[in-house]
Amino acid sequence: MKKIRKTSYKNFLIYGFVILAYAVLRLLDGTVGISASLKGQLVPICAYVVMAVSLNLTVGVLGELSLGHAGFMSVGAFTGVVACMSLEAIIPLVPLRMAVSMIIGALCAGAAGVLVGIPVLRLRGDYLAIVTLAFGEIIKNIINCLYVGTDARGLHVSFLTNSDALNLGENGRVIIDGPMGISGITKVSDFTTGVVLILVTLFIVLNLVNSRSGRAIMALRDNRIAAESVGIPVTKYKLMAFVVSAALAGAAGTLYAMNYSTIVASKFNFNTSILILVFVVLGGLGNIWGSIIAAAVLTIIPELLRQFNDYRMLVYAVVLILVMLATNNPALRNLLRRVVGRVSPSKIAKEEPSDGQI
Repeated sequence: MKKIRKTSYKNFLIYGFVILAYAVLRLLDGTVGISASLKGQLVPICAYVVMAVSLNLTVGVLGELSLGHAGFMSVGAFTGVVACMSLEAIIPLVPLRMAVSMIIGALCAGAAGVLVGIPVLRLRGDYLAIVTLAFGEIIKNIINCLYVGTDARGLHVSFLTNSDALNLGENGRVIIDGPMGISGITKVSDFTTGVVLILVTLFIVLNLVNSRSGRAIMALRDNRIAAESVGIPVTKYKLMAFVVSAALAGAAGTLYAMNYSTIVASKFNFNTSILILVFVVLGGLGNIWGSIIAAAVLTIIPELLRQFNDYRMLVYAVVLILVMLATNNPALRNLLRRVVGRVSPSKIAKEEPSDGQI
C-alpha cells in the first residue's frame, strides 16, 4: 500500500509539473509577454514531449531500440490532416474536429504499429533497429507516391503519377499531392491542445507501466528467458508496448502537422527519429521526468543559439555531449543530490531510482 501511494505521488508530481509549466507560460504571455520565437515553438515542444514519452515506452520500459518512430509520426500527421480537412463541413467546432483528427491519426499509427510489430518484434537488438529504420523510410516513400483528394462523392486515393488520376468532380480538391505533401492547411493546433495531449499521454503511459502488464513488460526487458519461464507471453506484451507507443506518436504527428500550413514526408525522416531518441537517451531510459525536460530544453536551445549563426549547431552538439557526460557520471549525480538535500549522503548508495524513474 505504501509503495502504491508513493507511485501515485510521483505520478501526480509529473502531472502537476506539466500543468504548472502551462499556467506559468500562459501568465507570462498575458502579462509581460513571451517572444514570438518561443511562442512558435510551444506546439512543437508539446509534440516532441509526447514523442519522447511514447518512445521511452519502447526503448526505456520495453528495452528495444526503435529507429522508426518518425514513421509512426508521419502516419498520424498525414491521416490526421486528411481527416481534419475532410471533416470541416461535418464538424465545424475546431476543438472537437482536432480531437477526432488526433484519434484517427492515433488509430492509423497504431494499426501501422500492429502490421510492423507482428513480424519485427521477433527480432532483437541491432536487427530490430535496422528493420524499424527501414520502416520509417518505406513510409516516407509511400507518402511521396500518394495522392488523396476529396469531392462530393467522398475521398479519392491514387498511387499513380499525378493528382489528375484522382478524377475529382466539381469543387473537388487535392489534399495530399504526392512529393509536394499537403499545402493550404488551416492551423488549428494550439498550446492548450498540446498540453492536454501531454497529460493524456502521461496518464496512458504511467498507468500502463504501473499495471500488471507494465510489470510484465519490464520483466521481459530485464530477463526475457526468466519471464518466459514463468509463463509471460513475450509477443503479447512486446506488441502492446510497441502499439501504444506508435499510437501516441500518431496523435503527436497530427498535433504537429496541424501547426503548419504545409507539411511534406521528408520532414519525418531518419533525422527526426534520431532527434527523438536523443531526447530519450539524454533524459534517461525509463525516466519520464527526463523525457519531458530533455524534449522541451533541447527544442528551445537551437532557437536560443540562433544568434551564433554558423556556430549554433556546433554549440548545440557541445551542450549535448556535456549533458550526456553529466547524466552518466554517478559522482556528479550524488553531489547534486546532496546539494538539493533530497537524501542524506549515508543513504545515497542505497537510494532507489529518482522520481519519475521507472
